[in-house]
Amino acid sequence: MSVTPLAEIGWRVLDRLIKTGDIGLVSPHGLGIAFGFLAGAYIFLHEARKRGIPDEQASAVPFWALIGTLVGTRLGYVLTHLSEFENPIEVLYVWRGGISLLGGIVGAVVFCYPVLRRRGVKFLVAFDSASIGIPMGIIIGRIGDLIIGDHLGKPTSWLLAFVYRGGSLSGYSCAAGECTTRLAEEKTQIITSQGANLIASDGTVIASGSGVHQTALYDLCATILLVLLLLFLNLRPRRMGILTLTFAAWYGIGRIVTDLLRVENRFFGLTGSQWTSVVVVVLSVATLVWFALRPEPGAVAAAASEEPEAERTDSAPV
Repeated sequence: MSVTPLAEIGWRVLDRLIKTGDIGLVSPHGLGIAFGFLAGAYIFLHEARKRGIPDEQASAVPFWALIGTLVGTRLGYVLTHLSEFENPIEVLYVWRGGISLLGGIVGAVVFCYPVLRRRGVKFLVAFDSASIGIPMGIIIGRIGDLIIGDHLGKPTSWLLAFVYRGGSLSGYSCAAGECTTRLAEEKTQIITSQGANLIASDGTVIASGSGVHQTALYDLCATILLVLLLLFLNLRPRRMGILTLTFAAWYGIGRIVTDLLRVENRFFGLTGSQWTSVVVVVLSVATLVWFALRPEPGAVAAAASEEPEAERTDSAPV
């Protein structure tokens, strides 16, 4: 299984911070999600205040976003991994893992929308307020993913190949220095400190490498760049929806790319997250183009008022 790497990264994964015997009590993954949500909620309330949303109206949004996130993360995973559940009651076994980030975002939107309507808050104004907080929360959550070795992709030997250094990988059964997981179409992936193999149901090695793609790391880096872009756009007032659409288009494109490297269930060639992202990206980019072709009347007037005095004088009739 040994493959000469171009380079590699790796660390001993830590699935639990506190254990009682063989039972893990505190997960870095769970802490990452919790702190990420709290950070996102804080940024949302700060940005909502800047956009004129009263605190008493904005304060209810994080609560309903939390409920929607909890429901959406689990439901999104279940719908794309039905083969993993032998009976409906297993859907409630959340301690076994299995959540979907995009499902959580969709769930938060669905639960918050009627709350915003009842309180008279424009949806895009509220989501613009959340557009920096959400990716900041994702960044913090991805740190937890990296600690536990989650979202591992296909075997590779490229510059950032993730090499197993010990511990219990998320979603894998690990024993005697070898971690194994069963995938869709009866495929198997085996990871050791010497390399990784993706094996078909007939025993044929489909792919091998010194390690695997660490897609959580790729997503972390892409989201950091996204936050920097959103912070730049947020330096001055923008048309309602610009931040929302920028976030949706950028993050959606990133998920389409990184999911190509994942070992996930696929439907007509794409993962559930990719299909969701394709729809979001198309709608977001189309709307941004529509905005560009039809600028707000106020923006046109503002641009005209900023015309240099000399130009207006020279063009005046004499």
